[in-house]
Amino acid sequence: TMSIVIVGGHDRMHCKYKQICKKYGCKCKVFTQCPANFKNQIGCPDMLIVFTGTVAHKMVNVASVQAEKAGACIKHCHSSSGTALDDALKSYFDEKHKVS
Repeated sequence: TMSIVIVGGHDRMHCKYKQICKKYGCKCKVFTQCPANFKNQIGCPDMLIVFTGTVAHKMVNVASVQAEKAGACIKHCHSSSGTALDDALKSYFDEKHKVS
């Protein structure tokens, strides 16, 4: 299973984000707020999604460093909507499954 870390976004959308990731067969962790032990909670995701409009810079920096260490793909979404997440995942999987 692919694992995704979502940073930023809206608290009320937490379940929606999880549902969307599940639809693509992915496990996901959602961090709308910065938890105490953030760096160690990120783990080694395959993909990091950053909702740029609703996230603290410090969180983005910490998450990006961890994601780069894990060799994850990083996607930035300006909107924190479910549609934006869906589009990001869709484009990721479309790119991955293109036969060159």
